[in-house]
Amino acid sequence: MSDIPRMLIVLGVLLVLVGLAWPWIDKLGLGRLPGDIAIERDGFRFYFPITTMLVISGVVTLLLWLFRK
Repeated sequence: MSDIPRMLIVLGVLLVLVGLAWPWIDKLGLGRLPGDIAIERDGFRFYFPITTMLVISGVVTLLLWLFRK
């Protein structure tokens, strides 16, 4: 099996696991961190989770770095 189908399978499994764990992930407060931009007005809502994206990026980078060692 080549690398691309294997990576897609792993990505799919990870997405399923994150989906199943979402109720517990939601309790961590991700998406409502200080620094996340949320603007709500009549008939308009804009949300840009800058801090949440940075935290998730840092965790994923750390995990990938640890798995490569």
